[in-house]
Amino acid sequence: MTIEIVIIFVILGLSLIFFALELFSIDKISIFVLASLLLAGFLSPEEALTGFSNTATITILMLMIIATAMEQNGVINMLSESMTKLKGLPLLLLIPVIMFIVAGISAFISTTAVVIVFVKLTNELHQRYGISQSKLLLPISFAGILGGSCTLMGTSTNLIVNAIAEQSGVPKLSFFEFTNYGLIFLGVGVVVVTALSFLLPYDSKKTKNFQKELQDFITKLCINKESTLIGKTIGETFLFTNPNVQLLKMTRDGITTNAPGKYITLKEDDILLVNASMDNLLKAKETEGITLFNEVIPGEHEDEDNPDQVKREVKKDTHIVELLILPNSNLLGLRLGDIKPAMIMEANPLAIKKRINMRNTKERLIRKREDKIRLKVSDRLLIQIDEDEVDKLEGIEHVVVMQQLSSSTFPNARKKYISLAILILTIGLAATGLFPIVKSTIIGVFLLLVFNCLKLNTVYKDINWEVIFLLAGLIPIGIAMKNTGAEVWLSENLIGMLQGQSPMLVIAALFGITMLFSGVISNNATAIIMTPIALSVAAGLNLDPKFFILSVLFASNFSFFTPMGYQTNTIIYGLGIYSFRHFAIIGGVLSVILWVLATFLFSAKI
Repeated sequence: MTIEIVIIFVILGLSLIFFALELFSIDKISIFVLASLLLAGFLSPEEALTGFSNTATITILMLMIIATAMEQNGVINMLSESMTKLKGLPLLLLIPVIMFIVAGISAFISTTAVVIVFVKLTNELHQRYGISQSKLLLPISFAGILGGSCTLMGTSTNLIVNAIAEQSGVPKLSFFEFTNYGLIFLGVGVVVVTALSFLLPYDSKKTKNFQKELQDFITKLCINKESTLIGKTIGETFLFTNPNVQLLKMTRDGITTNAPGKYITLKEDDILLVNASMDNLLKAKETEGITLFNEVIPGEHEDEDNPDQVKREVKKDTHIVELLILPNSNLLGLRLGDIKPAMIMEANPLAIKKRINMRNTKERLIRKREDKIRLKVSDRLLIQIDEDEVDKLEGIEHVVVMQQLSSSTFPNARKKYISLAILILTIGLAATGLFPIVKSTIIGVFLLLVFNCLKLNTVYKDINWEVIFLLAGLIPIGIAMKNTGAEVWLSENLIGMLQGQSPMLVIAALFGITMLFSGVISNNATAIIMTPIALSVAAGLNLDPKFFILSVLFASNFSFFTPMGYQTNTIIYGLGIYSFRHFAIIGGVLSVILWVLATFLFSAKI
């Protein structure tokens, strides 16, 4: 072993420790690796930049843009609305049906985006029909991972493995090359998770008997002078005719009317407290001439019957963002009026979706001054924030950005169906082999721009740049290992250990090691590190590399037994519903079963 090989293994070892302990963000770690390899002289500047020009990096970037467009234009919501029709199914049927729906969508759209949408939908199912969230959320996360493993564009990991293999001279994988195996793993995964669902926590008795959840956001609306509502009675407007909008109270000339009747005629500057969905609020804002605004609290001890209210109109160059409040957030316990200074940015709280543990929720809210309502775990917060401040939301710990819309736009049916058609076309071009997947995704983004279904200036902040820099920083590792001879040294020693062993044992070792890595470090980082090793072992043992590649591909994705290995698991874990043991037990059993199954399936083909 030369000193160069020792140094590169030290760099890789430190990066693995940093990934596992999360000492730094993944993009910082990747830059550390890249800079270290450059300073050590293992890469030329040109070689160091190959990660940025790699087809996998570009394809993943294009897919992120497409996924953002699908979410902004309501495509993901449309595809997932079928869940509301399943409310009558028993739990043992509901779990597998929802898992197959999630997996089917995740095979073609970003798994993380899909799971976030379904987190919201399960919350609605829980609110409206009493369906337990705790029995659905972990299966949804696992289904997203399994579904994403079924096609080449399902996850970034699949694209990375394919790109590295292709650079090594191995024939590239086609779009549905491994779908048959993915479907087998999906079927087994659904059965296992459904069978073990009895281990998932139930909603507490206290929650079932006493918890009353508002279905939508609580916010204030002001009627502008150009509003179409002026001169109409409440009974003639969406405030009465839309069953998904509740008018809680109205303030006119400083006088508040609780539960105003349908015969009251609306006037300019009327202030309405309503309970409505984000979609209904923004749709009404666009069509009815009303203004969303937040309240400035004039004084803590002011008379609550006649508060001095100041309205702030949402500016056209701002975004409306929905935030999910997680355990340990520094926003917990704050009143709406205290949120803005706590966020240390120009963000105006517009609305809140509350989980309130009380009886007669609506009546209590009508009587209670709304700025006194405090944030609790799982509350949703709707904020108005300047466009250039949106990226700062990522710096708020224990808060998840659920969705983001420009305050001057609202998804319309035309853009929704055009976006869906472009998505289908993109998938078709890649799946049929008419164009390479990178070319297909670039065409998809181009068409979204042509039909005005996408504005790049609003997309840049939604892209997970950490993943892009992770790929750009770590992909050159393979070149550095080849330049230093580390790849040859490692493959020779591994081959020496595995020489004479059955293909089944070789595949089992590779799959198991990769799966363990994926549980503690990023699945993308695992794929980048393990794919060159798998190819070297396959070449040294003179075996078909395809199933070594597939072993790394699936094992890198199958991060079930910890909440850290995959982003969707982390999001679900952060909701505070599950403990680590739920992932360790259910995910652990699933991992072992899939490990054994994959070993038999792949070794039988070698």
